Amino acid sequence: MSSAFSDAERAFLAEGGKLGHLATVDEHGRPHNVPLGWTYNADLDTIDIGGHDFARTRKFRNVQGNPLVCFVVDDVLPPWRPRAVQVRGRAEALPAATPYGGGGPVPMIRITPAGVVSWGMEHVDA
Repeated sequence: MSSAFSDAERAFLAEGGKLGHLATVDEHGRPHNVPLGWTYNADLDTIDIGGHDFARTRKFRNVQGNPLVCFVVDDVLPPWRPRAVQVRGRAEALPAATPYGGGGPVPMIRITPAGVVSWGMEHVDA
């Protein structure tokens, strides 16, 4: 299966430990952007997002009404080397999905990339 992500982007995502930022839009066209935990699902080549009482969150409801999202993971290496992966795509608000790596069904948002832009990937060991 080909990936929407380059080798360097996948390596950056696999480093883990970084917050992501998910931008959604509500039913009135108002943007909503929040930091959150996430997982790169290598089996599906998606970004999976979940959390406590997740189906009741604004972001989950926004995705139910409008699946177009933008997701960014970034960090800065010293002295000043910013790195980031931006994923634009379609998200699904899944009421009961199996998390990557196993576990019981939980509510999650799954983002399928339509476009990926990155910078600073020359500072990633792919």
